[in-house]
Order: sequence, then structure tokens, then C-alpha cells
Amino acid sequence: MIFNCFNYSPVEQFAILPIFPLTYLLSVNNVTVLYFLILVFLVISLFLLSKNIKNASGFFIIPSRYQIILEQVIKGSINLTRENINSQTSQYFFPLISTLFLFLLTSNLFGLIPYSYTTTSHLIVTFSLSLYLFIGINIICFKKNKLESFGLFLPNGTGTGLAFLLVPIEFISYIFKPISLSIRLFANMMAGHTLLKVIAGFSWTLISLGNIVFAILHLVPVIILIPLFFLESAVAVIQSFVFTVLICIYINDALNLH
Repeated sequence: MIFNCFNYSPVEQFAILPIFPLTYLLSVNNVTVLYFLILVFLVISLFLLSKNIKNASGFFIIPSRYQIILEQVIKGSINLTRENINSQTSQYFFPLISTLFLFLLTSNLFGLIPYSYTTTSHLIVTFSLSLYLFIGINIICFKKNKLESFGLFLPNGTGTGLAFLLVPIEFISYIFKPISLSIRLFANMMAGHTLLKVIAGFSWTLISLGNIVFAILHLVPVIILIPLFFLESAVAVIQSFVFTVLICIYINDALNLH
């Protein structure tokens, strides 16, 4: 029995399973279903938090506890945008920043629900998101600065001789920005969830041995699992915040050529 218990790999929780095949290369899978549920959850949550049948504007003058939550989320997104994007047009990026943070936060926290799925534990998902944002930021940069955008690869005051060394280095580091951004989020989410799965599997293995001593000892990994769960919840929030802050910094660099 012990060997059967160890046959289940901790990384099986990250498997992409097709649910409804559409074509040979396209199908509805568990990632698609979860993203749909996240979208529905966010829309319903924001609607309920701002709903007020007594006020046509949808908000109380004296806010309720739920309205306070929504206002704090909006205020935090506005402050995050203003503090990291030093531009007169920073307010135009507020919808992007707030949506990105809520999407990542919900995706990370949904993965902590039993029998749920962590979409951000896949490199292809995080890299696709990072690449999409990176391409958009470059379009904004070229639209605003035209050919001066290439100044990103050459720091001010650089000599001609040193430029031949710095430009390739700056270009390579610039290209690797979306890669490092996606790997950071993917690695943190996958490592934390794998650790939780390993400890939970070890606890289940002790129970499956059919021995009263091992049945009592299984409480040790369960006790360890509780603080790790809250730690992983904190990691989910922090990684969402870090990803969003870095996007703000990249937007600021694109606008101000830092």
C-alpha cells in the first residue's frame, strides 16, 4: 500500500486536462474553465460590493463595510499607479493596473482552494501574460518617444567605446524582462503548491499504513501544513503585488526612458 501512495506525483495537480475538444489543436480544458470562473467571480464580487439600491450612483455617502473594501482596493491601485509611474498620464493606466492585480490575486488564491487549479503555476500562462504586456509597453514607448526609444539601450553619458559593450548587455537584459517576470511568478507558485502537496501526501501515507502509531504521527505534518498554508496565501498576495509593481516600473521606463 505504501508504494501505491507514492505513485501519485506532487506535480500531477498542475496537469492540463482537456474537457471539451473543439479541434485537433484547440480544446476547452481546466485552465479555460477556471479562467471563466475567475471572470464570473470578479464581475459578481465587484457588482455586489458596489451595489446600492437606495442610491442611483451605486454607492453610499457613508460607506458600508463592503464598500470600504472596494474603495480600499481602488485607492491602493491608484496609489500604486501614481507612485510607480511618474507621468501626467499615469491615471490612464489605472484600469490596466487594477485589473491585472485583481486577476493575478484571484488566480493565485483560487489555487489554494481544495480540488481547484493554479493557472499561474504554468510557465506558458505567465509568459504569455508577460509577453502580451511587454509588447503593449513597447508600443506605448515607440508611440510616445519615436526613435528616441532606442535610448533605453544606451545610458546617458556613455562614451563611444563603452557603448559597444553596454548596448548589447542592455538589449539582452531588456529582452529577458518578460522571461524573468514570468519565471518569478511561475516558480514561486509551483514551488509552494508542490510543498503543500508533498506534506499532505506524506500525512495521507501515514494514515494509509493502517497502524495506530502512524495514524497519530500523521498529525505532525498536518500541524506543519497549517502555517505553510497561510504562508502560501501570503506568497500569493505578494507575488501578485510584485508582478504588478514591475509592470508599473516598465511602463514608467517606457514613458520616461529611464
